[in-house]
Amino acid sequence: QVRLVESGGALVHSGGSLRLSCTYSGFTLEGPAIAWFRQAPGNEREAVSCISDRDGTRYYDDSIKGRFTISKDNTKNTVYLQMNNLQPEDTAVYYCGIRLYYRAECSDLRVQYPYWGQGTQVTVSS
Repeated sequence: QVRLVESGGALVHSGGSLRLSCTYSGFTLEGPAIAWFRQAPGNEREAVSCISDRDGTRYYDDSIKGRFTISKDNTKNTVYLQMNNLQPEDTAVYYCGIRLYYRAECSDLRVQYPYWGQGTQVTVSS
């Protein structure tokens, strides 16, 4: 079955960096869209970034542009989220989700992603 496993979350000070990983398995389809969402306590799960093989699309929410970078290693079935200059407002559980069809497009809508990992906690202290 489809499985997504996030890792890399930690407690860091403001201005610090982390790299999150999302390792996926259970399918052989080429070209899915894989996204990072985050959910802070009391808030909705919101899109942060997405990468698609359809046309090399990379999507970034305005709140993280210039600080976060998404990348993908197809040989390791892993998507990364490099997070620099972290701020307390970045504190959340970070989830990766996948749109599992051929040459899927990125979407910032949670309902468009039927498969999710368990999440990894990122805490940024001021």
